[in-house]
Amino acid sequence: MEFSLLCIGYVAFHVFMLLPLPISSELLTLKQSFGDNPSLFPPNFLFGTASAAYQYEGGYLSDGKGLNNWDVYTHKPGKLGYRVGTFPPSRCSFPFGNCNDGDSENEPFIAAHNIILSHAAAVNIYRSKYQAKQGGSIGIVDNGAWFEPISNSIADKQAAQRAQSFTIDWFLDPVVFGRYPPVMQSILGSTSPEFSRTEKETLKKGVDFIGINHYASCYVQDCMFSVCKPGTGTSRTEGLWGQSSQKNGIPIGEPTDVDWLYVYPRGMEKIINYIEKTFNNIPIIITETGYGEVTKPNSTIEDSLQETKRAKYMAGYLDSLSTAIRKGADVRGYFAWSLLDNFEWEFGFTRRFGLHRVDLKTLKRTPKFSATWYKNFIAEHGNVKIRDS
Repeated sequence: MEFSLLCIGYVAFHVFMLLPLPISSELLTLKQSFGDNPSLFPPNFLFGTASAAYQYEGGYLSDGKGLNNWDVYTHKPGKLGYRVGTFPPSRCSFPFGNCNDGDSENEPFIAAHNIILSHAAAVNIYRSKYQAKQGGSIGIVDNGAWFEPISNSIADKQAAQRAQSFTIDWFLDPVVFGRYPPVMQSILGSTSPEFSRTEKETLKKGVDFIGINHYASCYVQDCMFSVCKPGTGTSRTEGLWGQSSQKNGIPIGEPTDVDWLYVYPRGMEKIINYIEKTFNNIPIIITETGYGEVTKPNSTIEDSLQETKRAKYMAGYLDSLSTAIRKGADVRGYFAWSLLDNFEWEFGFTRRFGLHRVDLKTLKRTPKFSATWYKNFIAEHGNVKIRDS
């Protein structure tokens, strides 16, 4: 299930203030991919890094740290449930899994419905009590993978659209149009919850901007008129589409240490163009995008600091984003995940997405190659001045 996150005001961001380092051949190569155009992004475009306090701070109720929402949420047993029952409280039903309790066909839609209504209520409170005085903006953040049809057939193209309808559109359609995606409603029938007339009108005022977390893309094939191997998306209540990272044995992009993350820069342009056209070009902010690595047993600290793959990933995705902007998308900001190496949920500290390395013993933070590259990119292409310290 996608998560719906509330953002009051614009997303907090960090400005890089790093010591200048010599320009390496890798840095020059990445720079050349953008040419000499100093205006790749519009004036006042927001650059920064995404961060999450809970994933950085740790120390539950120690060293003077106060309680926060995530502490309460994650320390109550039975709060994290999934459709296939992989994690506690293991709620699911056949064919998604074998659990003692749960209804995989209905519970995800009930939970999502309540999330969407909660978002609408929070937006209403902010608009009526605070927005006029504070002048802030309020939006919603959704995970936005790009789904590429595995062939040019009409069936596979329609399957790719169903994949969007059952993922990103599931949460964005209600807060823009006041209803669930028509494709989703036609497939689900009575399984799809309904909004009241009052709720529909409230929901239509639900966003000033759309936040998108985009990391990767995958191929999609039709499972409505074709037989597919069971997997994510293949059931009726998921939209009857199958996904794959490969086409004819060739990956959609360069593989990474993270099993679901393949480097496919064009996916950024495509998902932004899709959102622009589908949701009336509401302002967009890239709230997360990043490259993960797994620390190798024999790797050194120097190896982790001189990584270049993350910078290449960022260069490709930023180039693709700038193309979408030039084609008319109203994109207001880009936030790289993540400022620091951090706690990646069930993977703990084994996956590193940070632009700054964190020594897990001393907690020392050291800029990686990608941090310096990002700083220089912003200075050269971001219409901003960055002060060295």
